[in-house]
Amino acid sequence: MGFFDRLGDLLEGRGRTILYGLVGLIVAALVIFQIVRWTNKKSDEARQALGRAITISRTQVTTTPLPGSTEPTFATDKERAQRAIEEFEKVAAKYGDPYRSESQYFIASNRLVVDRQKGISELTALQNSKVGEVAALSKFALAQAYESDGKLDDAIRLYTELAKLNSTAVTADTANLRLAKVYEKQGKKKEAADLLFNIVDASRKAKGTDNQPLPQSSAAREAADALQKLDPERYGQLTPETPTLAG
Repeated sequence: MGFFDRLGDLLEGRGRTILYGLVGLIVAALVIFQIVRWTNKKSDEARQALGRAITISRTQVTTTPLPGSTEPTFATDKERAQRAIEEFEKVAAKYGDPYRSESQYFIASNRLVVDRQKGISELTALQNSKVGEVAALSKFALAQAYESDGKLDDAIRLYTELAKLNSTAVTADTANLRLAKVYEKQGKKKEAADLLFNIVDASRKAKGTDNQPLPQSSAAREAADALQKLDPERYGQLTPETPTLAG
């Protein structure tokens, strides 16, 4: 009771100030709540819009629409790419990052089908995106475009940069796998075999915190198949594969 008496004396005459302070805290909390709620709502809208655009970009090209289907169909890759670009442009115009930058990446990727040079130009610019995932994916798509166009030295440069970067969007194994394939196209069998061997061997030796073997990535498995075809003797020198719990 003595504590409450002293507290009452301390707060005497300050009731209005305390009331205003409490009201201010409540208002601030409501404002923050509304901002968070609005932000989450816009994020959900952006993800749904981006998802619809991605679905369109991956729609199967066919001249015979499925009976009863309400989904859009496209007779050519170019027609599908143009429609996808239009949908991604809507997302980029309406929402901020990361959705804007992600949409710009998809726009540039689809642009390769409609206007290849413009698509390459857009991917080149997106390499410097502040959204790390977009920058890595754009560099990878650009490297693939160069590889397809026969500009192998340019492709090697970009794949090498990606391998050093080792981002979650484009891992070192994925970049080195493509790099090995380019070396193979150039007739550099040893360089290609070395890269493939290193990918697979490191993957087979990798262990988790529990000292158990980690499951191999899809890039490592593909590298093993490629090495077996390219250089069976080198493939035979690999560390034997250890079964994992997942396997």
